[in-house]
Parts: sequence; structure tokens; C-alpha cells
Amino acid sequence: MASRLEINFIRLLSRCESIASEKRGETEWRLEKYVGALEEMLVALRKCHSKPTQEVLTEYTRKVDFLKGLLEAEKLSSPTEKALANQFLAPGRTPTIANERMPATKTVHMQTKARCTGEMRDELLGTGKSGKGTSETDLRNRRGLPLDERQSAAELEAVLQHHHNLQEKLADDMLNLARNLKNNTLAAQNIIKQDNQTLSQSMRQADMNFEKLKTESERLEQHTKKSVNWLLWLMLILVSFTFISMILFIRIFPRLR
Repeated sequence: MASRLEINFIRLLSRCESIASEKRGETEWRLEKYVGALEEMLVALRKCHSKPTQEVLTEYTRKVDFLKGLLEAEKLSSPTEKALANQFLAPGRTPTIANERMPATKTVHMQTKARCTGEMRDELLGTGKSGKGTSETDLRNRRGLPLDERQSAAELEAVLQHHHNLQEKLADDMLNLARNLKNNTLAAQNIIKQDNQTLSQSMRQADMNFEKLKTESERLEQHTKKSVNWLLWLMLILVSFTFISMILFIRIFPRLR
């Protein structure tokens, strides 16, 4: 079960994500303060005895770093720098609370990307931030923009779309590479496991053969000793019988004169 510290951290993180998804003014200070408190609570979570798993801590760290990067990107003055900094932000992969269909940080990332793109387009086209008070003269001026500016806007959108496509392709390639690496690792693990089983069987068979060879050697040694003993006694009997026969022969048949 989650500890009270983790529950408070999740609540504050959800609140920060909600604030980040809203349009904020320059005087908004809550998000920065809340993110600072999130960092302190994250450090306390790492030192807590009932801390969550390493995967959950990694996801928490990813979301806090995303919010920090979002605040730092908003402090930049140029829309181009904001868009570039926003490209390097990594949103969370899992929802913070259960009723979220998509991670809130990912939604904030998409909103920020769209807002930065709009600011770059406005800067390129020369329009101001006060779009509500636009007059008919301004509209006519926008429609009458030179051709090179319209081409530059189209080229900018094409470049942004190209970078977005490259990032998606790179993410897909990395996912395929990780999947292939996992499959190769599992295949190598299975091969090593089979080799270990074969080696264990070979070692057991070798031990059994060695025991059998030892038993047969002992039996052969005993058989050899028995054969030598019987042969020795047979030779002794044969020699004794020959000696006695010669004596009897000499006694029975005396030497001829």
C-alpha cells in the first residue's frame, strides 16, 4: 500500500499537472512553488522505508523533471527557443491518477508544443499577442502579407512537421531495437540454459561411467588375483606329482647294468 507521503506526492503532482494544462499569466507563482515542493517530497520518498518500486520512482522523477523543464522553457524570451526546449522535454508514460486515459504530462506537452508553434507563427507573420482587438485593417494587412513571408511560414510548418516525423520514427526505431534486443537476449538465455542442461547430463554420465569403470577394475583385479593363485597351486601340484613319479620310477626300475 502507498504511504501517506506518496499519496500527498501524487495529489500535489496531479495538481501541478492541472495547473500546467491551464493558461497561466506572468504573475502565476503557484506552479513553481509546487514543483519545488515536489522535488523535496521526491527526495523524501527515496529515503523512506516504505518507498515505492524503482520503476515508480523513475516515473515520478520523469514527471517532476518534465514540469521543471516546462517552467524553464517558459522563462525563455524567444518562441523559437521555447519550441526547441519543448522538443527535448520527456513527458510521463503512465497516468498519475486512475481516471486519466492519457498521461496529463503528455497532454500538457502537446498543448505547449501547439502554443509554441502558434507563437512562432505569430512572430513570423508579425502579429501581436492581443488577438481579440484585431481590427479589419489588421486583417487586411495580414491577408496582404508578402509572398516570401507566407512561404517562410509554410517552410517553418514543414520543418516542424519534419522534425516531429523524425522524432516519431526515431522512437519507433528505438522501440523495435529494444524489442529485437529483448528477443535476442531471451534466445541466448534459452540456448545457454540448454547448453547447461546438456553439460550437466554429460557430467552425470561421465560420473556414472567412472563409477562403473572403477567397479569393473576392482572386479578384474580380484579375478586376476584368483587366477594367479589357482595357477600357482596347480603348478605346485604338478611339480610335486612329477617329482614323486620320478622317484617311484627310479625305485621300480633299477638302473641297467
